[in-house]
Amino acid sequence: MKVYLVGGAVRDKLLNIPNQDYDYVVVGSTVEEMLSRGFHQVGNSFPVFLEPKTKDEYALARKEKKEGHGYNGFCFDFSPDITLEEDLVRRDLTINAIAEDENGNIIDPCGGQEDLKNRILRHIGPSFSEDPLRVLRVARFAARFHHLGFSIAPETMELMKTMVKQGEIDFLTPERIFLEFENVLHKGALDVFVRILRECGALKVIFPELDALYGIPARKHWHPEVDTGIHMELCLKYACEHNYQPIEKFALFCHDFGKALSDKNLLPSHTNHGKKGVPLIENFCDRLRIPNHYRKVAKLVASEHSFVHLALYKTEDQLLQLLKNIDAFRNPDNVGYLTNCCRADFHGRLGFENLPYTHAQLVDDIFDAIKELKPTEFFKQGYRGIEISRKLDESRLKVMAEFRPIWNENHAEEIKAERKEDPEWIKIKQSQNR
Repeated sequence: MKVYLVGGAVRDKLLNIPNQDYDYVVVGSTVEEMLSRGFHQVGNSFPVFLEPKTKDEYALARKEKKEGHGYNGFCFDFSPDITLEEDLVRRDLTINAIAEDENGNIIDPCGGQEDLKNRILRHIGPSFSEDPLRVLRVARFAARFHHLGFSIAPETMELMKTMVKQGEIDFLTPERIFLEFENVLHKGALDVFVRILRECGALKVIFPELDALYGIPARKHWHPEVDTGIHMELCLKYACEHNYQPIEKFALFCHDFGKALSDKNLLPSHTNHGKKGVPLIENFCDRLRIPNHYRKVAKLVASEHSFVHLALYKTEDQLLQLLKNIDAFRNPDNVGYLTNCCRADFHGRLGFENLPYTHAQLVDDIFDAIKELKPTEFFKQGYRGIEISRKLDESRLKVMAEFRPIWNENHAEEIKAERKEDPEWIKIKQSQNR
């Protein structure tokens, strides 16, 4: 029985980047022997064991053969005479097929070290095409290692395109798709993930709601990039560069779905596109079985982001209604989710990266000014039922009315710079002059 460190732990060690997951391959052993040593077996398809103390994963060396469609269409051979090299060559990419023995010696039958050096994501052999999940995995690795300069080998991209054309990717399960997607939401350049999937044709199959945005025009004054799909990539790029939370990145991913439903005769206008996109988000989340906390925030951002972009022109009553619409007083995190997404939506445009944007800041600061007002204060004063809500709103509006002129004065230069090119502000001034 011999044990080898394999996969991501070795790869990341050679790249000199942190890794907290350690996976091992066991050569020359059996299920019975592993259990007798105190390991706990997990997984149904093939034997994987957890070390009792460290909880690291140990898998028996195995070979696999494709007998059906999709990720689950494999049968496995994990007999004790399977060699380490046979186990390594069944893996997806050369950089993931490197092992290290207990003495620190590297075993690299597929040339993974050379591809690490050259920053290449390259498939190992023709068996790569047997597992459609590998299309998403390559896109995920491209996203994760984009900052290190990795690119996909041309022959690997061509194979991914062929896999999509042959329909193998249609057999991916929702759970596996979301697992890979969520991994990128947590770490990696989400815009790169989207771009790779689109290049190989998988975006249209897996995320058709997002793919539909490419080619949809927007007003050039507000969107110099014009194409809504490109705008989405820029939004996601901004969010990743500014360390947004996964739930915020997901909301940005979905927030413009409704633009694909805009009347073609009225383009580049997208009236009420946010609320039009909510049913698409519902269907998207149903199809991929996405957890409710992602769904709720995505719907909230889609519905209300257009309002926030006009916050400077809204009354106190309207701003208070916005906060109620997003359930801010019971779920205060919703405010930050919404305003952060609006910042990415604004700055995720060509030439807008460093322009002033105060609308979202006004919403944040207004909420901070009134969030400590509680209904219990009015209960103590003898008010009951709906009267408590009425007095609470009166108190909030009074604070907002007193706060806002001071806020405007403190942000005067930013507001002036922002309004200089703002079509909405120009329209308001023209109306006032008439």
